[in-house]
Amino acid sequence: MSPKPGGTGDGPKAGAPEGAGGPAARSPTQSPAILLMGPTASGKSALAMELAAALNAEIISVDSAQVYRDMDVGTAKPSAAERAAVPHHLIDILAPDEAYSAARFRGDALAACAQVTERGRLPLLAGGTMLYFKALREGLSTLPVAHPAMRAAIDAEAARRGWPALHAELAEVDPESAARLQPTDAQRIQRALEVYRSTGIPLSRHFARREAGGETAFHFIPVAIEPSQRAVLHQRIEERFDAMLAAGLVEELRALRLRYRLGPQLPSMRSVGYRQAWEHLEGRIGAAELRAQGIYATRQLAKRQLTWLRSMQNVARFDCLDAELAPRVLAHLRQALRNPVPVAGAVPQDAP
Repeated sequence: MSPKPGGTGDGPKAGAPEGAGGPAARSPTQSPAILLMGPTASGKSALAMELAAALNAEIISVDSAQVYRDMDVGTAKPSAAERAAVPHHLIDILAPDEAYSAARFRGDALAACAQVTERGRLPLLAGGTMLYFKALREGLSTLPVAHPAMRAAIDAEAARRGWPALHAELAEVDPESAARLQPTDAQRIQRALEVYRSTGIPLSRHFARREAGGETAFHFIPVAIEPSQRAVLHQRIEERFDAMLAAGLVEELRALRLRYRLGPQLPSMRSVGYRQAWEHLEGRIGAAELRAQGIYATRQLAKRQLTWLRSMQNVARFDCLDAELAPRVLAHLRQALRNPVPVAGAVPQDAP
C-alpha cells in the first residue's frame, strides 16, 4: 500500500495517481519526463540510479543546494562513480556566492530535458526542492523585479532591529504572507517587505493574481516516495547528519569561507547544515549544539517537504521504506510512460 505522508500506509494503492479523473492521453508533440520527489533521506538518489539504469535515463538534479560548486559534503551530492555511471545535470553550475531561483531552475531544467531527449534518452528529474518541482509542473508568474537598494536597506534594518521585528511589521501589512513564514526566515521576510514597499501591494495579493503558464514540450510523470513510519525517516536523518559531520562538513565550510566572499545571508549558506556550521565557526554554538540543531533543522525540512507533497495533485505515491520500492516504481513508470497525466497552474517566478 502507498502511505499517506507521515501515516501508516492507509493510502491509495501504490502507484495509483491521486486527483480527479484517471490518466489522460498525452499530446503527441510532448516528450515524457519523470519527476522523482521525496523528503530528505528518503532514498531518492539510490532509487534514481536504479531507475536511470533500467529506463535509459539521465538524472537532472532538483536541488537548490547541489547547484553550488565545492559544497559537496553538506549537500550529499552523487559520488564521482555515480556521475560516471549515469549522466547528472544541474550540479556544480554556480559559485556559492551566487543566487539561484525557481525561474532560472525551470529554464535550466527544461533545456536539460530537451538535450537528454535529443540524445534518445529519458529525463529523470530527482530531488527534494519542492518549489522547483511545482514551478516545473505548473509554470511561472511574474512578480515585481528586485530592488537591490531596498533589499540593502531592509538588511540594515534587520541588523538593528532583528528579523522577528520585521516579521511583526510584515504581519501588519501582509498578514497572509507573515502567517506562512517563521520570524527568522530572513530571505522571504525581506522579499515580502520589498514587494510591499515597492508596489504598495502585499505579496500574497500578487500570488493570488498569478497567471497560468505550465505548458512545456514535456509531459511530466510525477512519483513521490514517502515514509510509512516517520520515526524511521528521523533515524535516517540523524545517521545522515552524523555522517556529514564525520566527512568534514565544518572543514568544508571553513575552506569555502576562505575561497569565496560568503555571508550568512546568502542562499547557499542558508542551506540546512551549512547554516548551523556557520554558527559553529562563528563561535556561537558548540559541537554538540551544531549536531542537535542540524538534525532538528533537517527534520523540519523533511516535514515541510512532506507538506508540499501532500498538496500536490496527480502524483503516484510509494512507501520509501518498502523493500520492493524500486520494482514497484519501475512497473508503474513503464505503464505511465505510455499514458501520463497533464497538470497546470502557476507559481511565483522569482521565488528562491
